[in-house]
Amino acid sequence: MPLIPFETPPEPTPVLDDLASFWGSVLKWLVEAGQNVLQVLLTVIVCIIVAFLLRLVIRRIVLRIVRSAKLKANVDDTQAFERSPLADMRLVQRTRTLGTILQNIVNVAVAIVALVLITNLLAPSLVGSLTLLTAAIGAGLGFGAQNIIKDVLNGLFIVAEDQMGIGDMVDMGLASGVVEYVAVRITHVRDVNGTLWYVRNGEITRIGNMSQGWARAIVDIGVPVDADVPQVEEALLAAASGLMKDAKWRTRIIERPEVWGLESITGDALIIRVVLKTRATAMDDVAQELRIRLKGAIEALDLTIPSMASVVPDGIEGARRVRGANPPTTRPNAVTGVPAPMRGIWRKKSPNPPPEPPDHPEPPAHPEPPEARK
Repeated sequence: MPLIPFETPPEPTPVLDDLASFWGSVLKWLVEAGQNVLQVLLTVIVCIIVAFLLRLVIRRIVLRIVRSAKLKANVDDTQAFERSPLADMRLVQRTRTLGTILQNIVNVAVAIVALVLITNLLAPSLVGSLTLLTAAIGAGLGFGAQNIIKDVLNGLFIVAEDQMGIGDMVDMGLASGVVEYVAVRITHVRDVNGTLWYVRNGEITRIGNMSQGWARAIVDIGVPVDADVPQVEEALLAAASGLMKDAKWRTRIIERPEVWGLESITGDALIIRVVLKTRATAMDDVAQELRIRLKGAIEALDLTIPSMASVVPDGIEGARRVRGANPPTTRPNAVTGVPAPMRGIWRKKSPNPPPEPPDHPEPPAHPEPPEARK
């Protein structure tokens, strides 16, 4: 039989090898890119879910505190807290401010974590190789961005110490008005003209809060020099007391009105000062109504009013008049017959202290006749 020659297969050409390797690398790159895209999308979705959950928790906590304060004060609206204890209104304002700041912190923190995770997924060696560079950049930012750090830290202390809150009327020196927004770095204050001021928290060196605690409506009213001062003071005090007893105004007034007496004497008038302690947010309204009633009381005495003005004492005058004209009420002690104190400052109180003798001993109900004493 004749032998059939064996034919060897043709050798692959370099062009086909290059084409196969190219498509193989493209396919591998597409697979890796798809995996990276899926991991990045998964990281972004997880970060968004975490941020949403944290914001939801913060919002729930804020609403729960606000609802608890409203339920305790038996009101439905935050504005109605003017008739409730002031601490509840401050709690609501402070809680909302802290909630806003915490939400901003959550947004920034989650965004930074998401960027770091995505960078680590796309270039694992990049994060480790940039350690020294990051330290150098951090040191540079420590010097260059110290104002930003100062703003953030000062803003956190302002809110944590309850120096001001949303809705407060403040005087910062740089701007005066109503606080509309308190952020980590800046505070928004709108003045009486409607101008919105952006004040950096690091630039705030003092805060005069006119919405915390109480305020005084101080009115100086002038009467003729020949007027009977005691009679005028009695009429002014009656008018101010009538304002306090009014059902419309008594919820805004804290204490009984005071007449601080003859404040000064000018060439054509005697200046008498009337003071009314009010809630901080109601001082202007109460002062207006007080001036109207004082004017009516003076006119009822057939006297003319040379002048009437609202006064804001400051400096040493304001420091002396913090407590008002009347000194603090104290319990008087008898001059004689007072036993020695049974305990000192650091000693425990005796369970059965001896009764104190009366300041003015009462005479016996039926005094004995001189003959019986013999």
